[in-house]
Amino acid sequence: MKRALISVSDKTGVVDFSKALVELGFELLSTGGTKKTLEDNGVPVTGVDEITGFPEILEGRVKTLHPMIHGGLLAKRNSDDHMKQLDEQGIQPIDVVCVNLYPFQQTIAKPDVTPEDAIENIDIGGPSMLRAAAKNHEDLAVVVDAADYETVLSELRENGEVSKTTKRKLAAKVFRHTAAYDAQIAEYMTELAGEEQPERVTFTYELKQHLRYGENPHQKAAFYKKPLGSAFSIANAKQLHGKELSYNNIHDADAALQLVKDFDEPAAVAVKHMNPCGAGIGTSSSEAFKKAYEADPTSIFGGIVAFNREVDGKTARQLHEIFLEIIIAPSFTEEALDILTSKKNIRLLTIPFEGAQKQEKMLTSVEGGLLVQDQDSFTYDDAQITVATKRKPTDEELAALKLAWKVVKHVKSNAIVVAGNDMTLGVGAGQMNRVGAAKIALEQAGERAKGAVLASDAFFPMSDTVEEAARAGITAIIQPGGSIRDEESIKACDEHGIAMIFTGVRHFKH
Repeated sequence: MKRALISVSDKTGVVDFSKALVELGFELLSTGGTKKTLEDNGVPVTGVDEITGFPEILEGRVKTLHPMIHGGLLAKRNSDDHMKQLDEQGIQPIDVVCVNLYPFQQTIAKPDVTPEDAIENIDIGGPSMLRAAAKNHEDLAVVVDAADYETVLSELRENGEVSKTTKRKLAAKVFRHTAAYDAQIAEYMTELAGEEQPERVTFTYELKQHLRYGENPHQKAAFYKKPLGSAFSIANAKQLHGKELSYNNIHDADAALQLVKDFDEPAAVAVKHMNPCGAGIGTSSSEAFKKAYEADPTSIFGGIVAFNREVDGKTARQLHEIFLEIIIAPSFTEEALDILTSKKNIRLLTIPFEGAQKQEKMLTSVEGGLLVQDQDSFTYDDAQITVATKRKPTDEELAALKLAWKVVKHVKSNAIVVAGNDMTLGVGAGQMNRVGAAKIALEQAGERAKGAVLASDAFFPMSDTVEEAARAGITAIIQPGGSIRDEESIKACDEHGIAMIFTGVRHFKH
C-alpha cells in the first residue's frame, strides 16, 4: 500500500484531498491537529508516533524529525542499496507528502505580537519534510499548496502516479515556498536584532498580476507585492473600475502616490512619466484639482491624478472633461463613480490614507546587483531652515516655497520647480545641468513666474540659475545650500532683491 504523509496548518480542502487518497488506496500518516481533523471527519489515519515508536515531545516541537519518516522520504527507489536499508530498518517509503507550515506570516502581522509568539511559530519539522520530499521529487509528489490538490488527484486517478513533469513543478514550488518562509523569518529576526545592513539580504514577493508587457511591448513583465508590505501602496490599492494596470501605469501611480502623501491640506497632483506635471492645494479636492490642471493643462493629458481627499461629484465632472489613465483617491462618492465609470477604460484606485504609513526600504536593481536604501522621508518640517540673504521671505513666499520644496523632492534630478503659494507653475526635470532645468521650468511658467518662487533639489554650483530666476521675476528661492560657491548665489540674490533660504538637505531623485 502506498503512503501519504499529511500535516497542515491551513486545513483548507485537506479532508476531501485525504478522502480521495484513501479511495485511491493510500495509507495516511498524520500528526496532531491534522490527525484529529481527519479522524473527526471519518478519514482513516495512522499517527506518526505509531510509525516512529516515539511520542511527540517538547510541546510538539519534535514529532516528525525521525529516520522512520525521513528515511521514507529520502530513499532513492532506483537504488538497491537504499531500498535494502529501508527493508533492514523496517521503513516504508512515502509516496505523497502534503505539508504546509506554521503561520509565521499571519503571526507577525498581528499588531500585538511578541517575539516569543513569533519564534514559536517558526516551523522546523515542516520545512524539513518539504525539503526532503522536494529533493527526492523523482520518487514522490510533494504538495504545499491546496491549489495543487486536484492536479495530483487527477493524475493519480488517470495514470496511477503523478507525472515527472508535475513532480518537478511541485518541487520547485516547495523550494520557492520554503525560501520565502525563511526570508520572512530572516527579515523579522534581523529587525529584532537591530541590524540595518546585514552581510546578506533576502527579500520575498508574491505574484499579484501578470502584465501584458513591460516598459515596451517586447519586454515581458509581472507585478509582485511584498507580504505584509505597506497598506499605503499601489500593490495594495483596490481597483474599482477600468482596465488592468500596465507596467508604466504602476510606476506612474506610485510616483503620484508618493507625492500626494506629503501634503496635509487637500491636494491634487498630476504625474506624467514619473514626474509631477502639476500640483495644487485648496480647501477641497475640486479646488486643488483645478490648480493642478491649470499648472500644466497640456502635460496632464493621458496622465495620472492622485488626491489625498475623497473625490466628489464636482471634482469628478472636472476630471471627466480630460483624458486620464488613472485616478487615485482615498474614496469616491457614489455620484463621482457614476460620472467617472461612464468612461470604460479609466482606472479608479482607492488607497487608505489614514493611519501610520510603513517606511520600507527602497530596492533598485542594477545588472548583477541590488541597491538598497531608506525612503527619502525628509520633509520641510524636518529641515533646519536658514535665511541666506539680506531679505527674508514673506509669509506668502514661505507658503509657496514650502509647496515647491514638497514637489521638487519628487522630480527627477536635476530638478527645478516654480510655484505660487497654492500651485506649481513650471517643472524642469531630469536635465544634465541645473540651469537647463531652470530654463525649462521658467519657460513653462511664463508670465506667471513674476512674483513666484523657485525650488531646487540640490545646491547651485554657480550663480547662473539665480540670474535666470531674476530675469523671470522670481522673488524667493529655496535650495539646500552647501556649495563652495554659495556666496556667489547669495550675492546675486541680494543684488536682485531675491530672498533665499537653505534647507541643508538635498533631494536627488535618479
